[in-house]
Amino acid sequence: MKKKIPYRSRNELSDTNSKRVFTRRAVLILAIQTGILSLLASRLYKLQVIDGDKYIKMAKKNFVSKRLLSPPRGRILDRFGTVLANNKINWRAMIIPEETDNVTDIIERFSDLITLDEHDYARIQSNFDHQRRFVPIMLKDFLSRDEMTVIEVNSPNLPGIVIDVGTKRLYPFEDLLAHIVGYVAPPNDKDIAQNGILALPGMRVGRAGIEQTQEDVLCGKAGEVQVEVDSVGHIITELGHVDSVQGQDVELTIDIDLQKDISSVLADQSASAVVLNCQNGEVMAMVSNPSFNPSLFDSGVSHTQWKTWMEDERSPLTNKAVAGSYPPGSTFKPAVALAALEAGTITETTRINCSGHYDYGGSRFHCWNKYGHGSLDLHGALKFSCDVFFYEVARRTGMEAIYNTCKKLGLGVQLPIELTHVKSGLIPTPKWRETYKHRWNIGDTIVSGIGQGFVHVTPLQLATYTARMATGKNIAPHLIRKRNKILLPQSSPMFWSDLNIQPNFLQKVRSGMFAVVNEYRGSGNKAKMDFNGKLLAGKTGTAQVKSVSRALRESGHFNSANLPWKYRPHALFICFAPYDDPQYAISVIVEHGNAAASVAAPLARDMMIATLKRDPAKNNDKEVNKDINSNNNEDTSKDKKVG
Repeated sequence: MKKKIPYRSRNELSDTNSKRVFTRRAVLILAIQTGILSLLASRLYKLQVIDGDKYIKMAKKNFVSKRLLSPPRGRILDRFGTVLANNKINWRAMIIPEETDNVTDIIERFSDLITLDEHDYARIQSNFDHQRRFVPIMLKDFLSRDEMTVIEVNSPNLPGIVIDVGTKRLYPFEDLLAHIVGYVAPPNDKDIAQNGILALPGMRVGRAGIEQTQEDVLCGKAGEVQVEVDSVGHIITELGHVDSVQGQDVELTIDIDLQKDISSVLADQSASAVVLNCQNGEVMAMVSNPSFNPSLFDSGVSHTQWKTWMEDERSPLTNKAVAGSYPPGSTFKPAVALAALEAGTITETTRINCSGHYDYGGSRFHCWNKYGHGSLDLHGALKFSCDVFFYEVARRTGMEAIYNTCKKLGLGVQLPIELTHVKSGLIPTPKWRETYKHRWNIGDTIVSGIGQGFVHVTPLQLATYTARMATGKNIAPHLIRKRNKILLPQSSPMFWSDLNIQPNFLQKVRSGMFAVVNEYRGSGNKAKMDFNGKLLAGKTGTAQVKSVSRALRESGHFNSANLPWKYRPHALFICFAPYDDPQYAISVIVEHGNAAASVAAPLARDMMIATLKRDPAKNNDKEVNKDINSNNNEDTSKDKKVG
């Protein structure tokens, strides 16, 4: 019997086929999903288990880094706003120790690309030993464009190394102002211990001149930036930022154009000159020859250059205006005259005879004029610069009285100018001599009367002394006129008190200095000047640096011009003008210039003409009065608010 096949309708057959297709698709999808999940699980296992430690370490290197920002240094300006010291952008490579595991290894990789010398390695090691790990260490300064490109291309292999922009100190007038402005150099360990900001890469510290004395004002305040960085030191995002504060600008009393003129007059002579405002003590110009380029100290002075400076007998690194100490010669005679008038040992009518020499205690002291000047009063003695007259006046007056007057005039004292290595000179006394276990002799007093012996002064002191005699004001020399655009009070003539010397005594000495230059046969006739009716008064000085025996003097064959350069006398001149209304005082010293009357006197005259032509003090008068009145008004308004 045939087996009966169940009957299925067309619809039933269709449903069965659909179910079979769905089942195959579901299996396929499940297989794909299972494969994907297996792949993900495998990847997660590798990341979390097999390579887990590696990626944990990398993640930990993405952290917040605090970086200090070095502040730009303040500018130094002349009295009219001309920039004397400024900053120039400088690119540098730095390493941040906390952003790399092996500083030594990274520095070795860097040195394969950019050459580091022994000095660089020593500096880097010193910084690494003394600084915190978040403070960047400079690897190489003054990078070229090609060097920066090499570093950027290789940055993945140099974790912790960044290229940063800094500043280089720029001195546009180079050697013309080196002794005044000074220079900057990298800080040493002692500097950093006193001021932590100096540990920042590229920071410089003032080493001389205004750069050093105004360091606290010029250096500025450091800023700070907080950033998130990745494992190779790349910045992910900036989290916080505090700008650095640039140092304050400092405006000097110097007129740069006048400085150029004075330097041009001195030319290449080994010399120094100071131009001073008689009314308020502002230094208008100060030149010391020869000079040097201060920019060399920023990037480091070579051994060859340093040796050249040290072997130069003209001492280019010394600011002769404040640190050069010289016997004043006959420029000292007005001070001796004032001391004698104050002590009452002479009057303007006292007469002393000059026979060409002065004998005392078995010693003979010669006058520069071996034939003598005959009988002279004070006026004539100054006019002809008679040595014998002042030998006797000094003996009568005594060194203690001379010292006391000199102190009032600014000689033999420390002048409070804003410079380094300022010498006080020396006005000797018996007490000073005793400290060296020696007895003071009358002969010491006699030779001091003409500015020889132990007497030593600086060019700045001579200018100050001349200004005080010219105006009767107790002015002190200064170089700072404004700080952060605020005028300092000493720029006003009203700031200075009167000198404690009788005006009629000062006038008698001024009259003698006028005769030196303007009267017939005056010893300084070559300084005679008539600039728009303005006349000059002054005093010559020839200061011996090598003693001459009596026999040689009396032989008639001695001529100091025939001596080797370093044994020739110094040539000096001091002056002020206009005579009837003193505004400027000038001192000039030409080292081993030999003859003051023919060398220093005409130089001083040319300098005074250049000064009067520019008249820098007058050009600033309106500004001074405006600023002073403004300050007074502000003070008044403040008082009213308080009251």
